[in-house]
Amino acid sequence: QVQLVESGGGLVQPGGSLRLSCAASGTIVSAYNMGWYHQAPGKQRELVATITGGGSTNYASSVKGRFTISRDNAKNTLYLQMNSLKPEDTAVYVCNARTAYVTYWGQGTQVTVSS
Repeated sequence: QVQLVESGGGLVQPGGSLRLSCAASGTIVSAYNMGWYHQAPGKQRELVATITGGGSTNYASSVKGRFTISRDNAKNTLYLQMNSLKPEDTAVYVCNARTAYVTYWGQGTQVTVSS
């Protein structure tokens, strides 16, 4: 059974940083395209950043220059380094792993940016 488990969320002040992790088990995700999404209360889930199996990255315009997506295939883990956090970044952050045939989602980790 494939599982994606996020961690690293929490409460941080504006301007602060957090590093999210998404640990995969039950399959080797090195060939998967992976991504981070966020969902704020009352809003639809939105793309934050993606990374291909080859390491190419893509970012939402709202996070470009502040967030960095990366992966460690040896650890079967996806990361999201979030710097210069803003209150509008507050959301549940969810990771996914996908191929042309299947998509897996984690349960999410809460990120709250507030003073």
